[in-house]
Amino acid sequence: MRQLTYFIACSIDGFIGDPHGDASSMFGFAAAEYLEFLKAEYPETLPVQARGALGLQDAANKHFDTLIQGRASYQLALDAGITSPYGQLREYVASRTLEKSPDPNVEIISDDLVGRVRALKAEDSGLGIYLCGGSQLAGELIDEIDELVIKTYPQVYGAGMPMFGTDFAVTDFTLDWVRTFDSGVLVRKYTRKR
Repeated sequence: MRQLTYFIACSIDGFIGDPHGDASSMFGFAAAEYLEFLKAEYPETLPVQARGALGLQDAANKHFDTLIQGRASYQLALDAGITSPYGQLREYVASRTLEKSPDPNVEIISDDLVGRVRALKAEDSGLGIYLCGGSQLAGELIDEIDELVIKTYPQVYGAGMPMFGTDFAVTDFTLDWVRTFDSGVLVRKYTRKR
């Protein structure tokens, strides 16, 4: 069974963006040491424009071969004129409003999201599934998430878009590792407690 990993950036207080989803204030913490970590360990999580700028066009996928993201996250790429922001992966966009995919590499999931994710997890592949965001999508898929990789930036938002847009429920995870960077960024990996 493949793993679904929520690989997400957040503030110290657990917000993945401001009330409108903007997380651009976090970009300033992408210092050289941290970028080297992402390039070496998670190159497939970088969108195509970043991969090009960092010379990673041909970098092999290390953890994931499939991506799922929500409509709002995908809209950021569309607004920039990019229809396949993660062309190195099979891309799925969960949306009830986007009727047709603007790109042959992007498949729209408009209904039975959990069933589709379970089918993707059951595929025979040595690589996992990258849950890119956002908040509502992660909330809908909380019971399917096997791992969390949380990139915490040294900022407090006070309010905004939470990591999980869901009702209160306790879900336990076990800490696998922590990596700290001089910029103040902290990356933690957790595995769902079974």
